[in-house]
Amino acid sequence: MLVFPPHYPDETLGSLASPSSLQGPEPHGWRPPVDCVRANELCAAESNCSSRYRTLRQCLAGRDRNTMLANKECQAALEVLQESPLYDCRCKRGMKKELQCLQIYWSIHLGLTEGEEFYEASPYEPVTSRLSDIFRLASIFSGTGADPVVSAKSNHCLDAAKACNLNDNCKKLRSSYISICNREISPTERCNRRKCHKALRQFFDRVPSEYTYRMLFCSCQDQACAERRRQTILPSCSYEDKEKPNCLDLRSVCRTDHLCRSRLADFHANCRASYQTLTSCPADNYQACLGSYAGMIGFDMTPNYVDSNPTGIVVSPWCSCRGSGNMEEECEKFLRDFTENPCLRNAIQAFGNGTDVNLSPKNPSFQATQAPRVEKIPSLPDDLSDSTSLGTSVITTCTSVQEQGLKANNSKELSMCFTELTTNIIPGSNKVIKPNSGPSRARPTTALTALSLLMLKLAL
Repeated sequence: MLVFPPHYPDETLGSLASPSSLQGPEPHGWRPPVDCVRANELCAAESNCSSRYRTLRQCLAGRDRNTMLANKECQAALEVLQESPLYDCRCKRGMKKELQCLQIYWSIHLGLTEGEEFYEASPYEPVTSRLSDIFRLASIFSGTGADPVVSAKSNHCLDAAKACNLNDNCKKLRSSYISICNREISPTERCNRRKCHKALRQFFDRVPSEYTYRMLFCSCQDQACAERRRQTILPSCSYEDKEKPNCLDLRSVCRTDHLCRSRLADFHANCRASYQTLTSCPADNYQACLGSYAGMIGFDMTPNYVDSNPTGIVVSPWCSCRGSGNMEEECEKFLRDFTENPCLRNAIQAFGNGTDVNLSPKNPSFQATQAPRVEKIPSLPDDLSDSTSLGTSVITTCTSVQEQGLKANNSKELSMCFTELTTNIIPGSNKVIKPNSGPSRARPTTALTALSLLMLKLAL
């Protein structure tokens, strides 16, 4: 067990396990966090910092890590470095020196907490932007708001592939990974998985998400479309194998590689289900989750859709929990972060529907205002056949209310907007809890019509 002397502050280790220090006050007067490559340059320019950094790397490189960290010289090095830019540095995904940046980050952050953590802090800078603009493009491309009959017949994943072919960069990199991942090496070796993964990483890192997300997260109404979506990453080469390894073993393999470890940590940081937010996503940020998911493609932990079911969204790495022994509970928990993740499922559905959550104000309070006229509010269907029709109808209503800037008092439609964002529809289930609507909805209109006729007669 790793034990630090009493003078060593507990907050030191806490800052390693959480990116919250990015939002707090600047430690000991240092500048705001910089990327780790720049932080390393700043440290190298100071003799005290550079010598302590070399010392700490030697401490962490030792076989008996606990003994090394109990050494006074190692402790002194750690205390000096916690006041340097290296301690709070972060990296940018896709940056020019990403691997070097991550190596510097993990050289400090690895092994300083007791045992292996289930969730690790992401080494990447927090995502603050949102996908609203891309969602609006997806809404146009996928046919949301258009003729429902035409939209239902469209294969949005095929449309996404056609759009990619109209962009030179997207077409070039997509053709490259398709060619590499389909190239058979020998009768016993279907492809070169390492080269296939590299080509996939280049595609998802270098092609704008306007194109890649449309191919990965296109909405589907039939099995042919869903199968095309599943085949996007050429799973026979990049994903599937003869046998499924244990998920915890696969995680251990992933964590031996700085890039794979970082992408997995980033996925957990941005897609871990939160029951304190409207969308079940951390900070209600769909973009952060979808970007982290796409960032894992092309590594040992590559995720993909498990089947071509158009009505249910279930993704998973190629692994199982067989042979977990007394670690089965931890393994199942790890796997559920993919297969039963409401944040990830909501984000994929939202992109396919071309919608984003409106967080202004963050905690909306509805004032008593005059309700909009009944005939101008789009009516919701009373009979919904499946989860897809629910998502389309409710989101259309929500979008209509938001675009008109209407404020409603106890509005059923507005209530449905928030219900849709917080309700998780079981994949493949046709059961939907319907609001208490139906015949009662027509009563106010009928009463007003009768009253109008009576007043007209009296006037005559």
